[in-house]
Amino acid sequence: MVENMTRPSYEKVERKVEVMDTPYDRWISSQGIDVVRGFFAEDLYTFPLKPWDRVGGKGVYIMLDGTGYLDDAFVVGIPPGKSLKPQRHIYEALYYVLDGRGATTVWQNNGARQSFEWQTGSLFAIPLNASYQHFNGQGDKEARLLAVTTAPLVFNLFHCEDFVINNPYAFTDRFKGEDGYFAGSGKLYSDRVVETNFVADAINIEPVAWTERGKGNATIFFEMSESMMGSHVSRFPVGIYKKAHRHGPGAHVFILTGKGYSLLWPEGKEITRVDWKPGSIVVPPEGWFHQHFNSSAEPARYLALKILSRKYKLQPGKIQSDVPLAYGGWQIEYEDEDPIIRKTFDEECAKSGAEVKMPAVAKPSN
Repeated sequence: MVENMTRPSYEKVERKVEVMDTPYDRWISSQGIDVVRGFFAEDLYTFPLKPWDRVGGKGVYIMLDGTGYLDDAFVVGIPPGKSLKPQRHIYEALYYVLDGRGATTVWQNNGARQSFEWQTGSLFAIPLNASYQHFNGQGDKEARLLAVTTAPLVFNLFHCEDFVINNPYAFTDRFKGEDGYFAGSGKLYSDRVVETNFVADAINIEPVAWTERGKGNATIFFEMSESMMGSHVSRFPVGIYKKAHRHGPGAHVFILTGKGYSLLWPEGKEITRVDWKPGSIVVPPEGWFHQHFNSSAEPARYLALKILSRKYKLQPGKIQSDVPLAYGGWQIEYEDEDPIIRKTFDEECAKSGAEVKMPAVAKPSN
């Protein structure tokens, strides 16, 4: 559900209808599957999928407003006991397993093939332009995967499908077909950032405390397959929320567990609220402040998939996610936030019976 938040009422959002006329738009329109647009998608687990001939399964594109045409998302379904067609492409791709159990094989041209198994909750990245094929390991149910890719950026740069999906160049500096590439081993890159090519279970992985983002917050970041994309898992304890911040476009926030809501707003403008549950996905538009709230009596966590690597940056310098606005950063401190934010959280927690554990703020409410 998407609402505009004014004081104190809520109204439905009216989206402006725009002409979708980029090379990327024309390409996804040719795929023969639905394209979901807007601000928010409520439940990717139950979203209807249509036959997708190019990949050999079923799918739906999720192209939300906040992507800035840097990245996109799609859901693909693999029929019981079947596989998708082999594919390769010169756009990056992160995959999260929504449901099911199976395996993926990856190779470079005619080189050695590396296979790894996955399950519900697994996260992995395909090395750039490597060939790969997904297999459903269950004979009685569909496997469903979520992918976030840089296809909009690449298609709009080159506007040539053959170059994008049939390019023979092998990026062997990223993947040579070496044994153990997807074994799940990892190393600490910096602070709470882990370099790995496979995460077996993002739902239950233990994040690392990050108090600069707010009391009780814990987050773990992943750098995968030498990609320019990044991902992270954040955990919300009961009765506590993170501080609001803003950043560039393209961060796909997918809800793993719990129920709650997010508030999003351009500076100085009205607040938009979306209510979420497991399976929901929202992409904050570029420069919009946003804040995510677990209003239930159980812990919650989300997975963010985005075109933002901490190892291979598109822009130099420190990422300002946890730096206060007063110091040139992107974050609103608790004492500087609009009092309606705390008031709304208190009211929502009261509805679910959750105890509010937020620290006191010095700024009086209006």
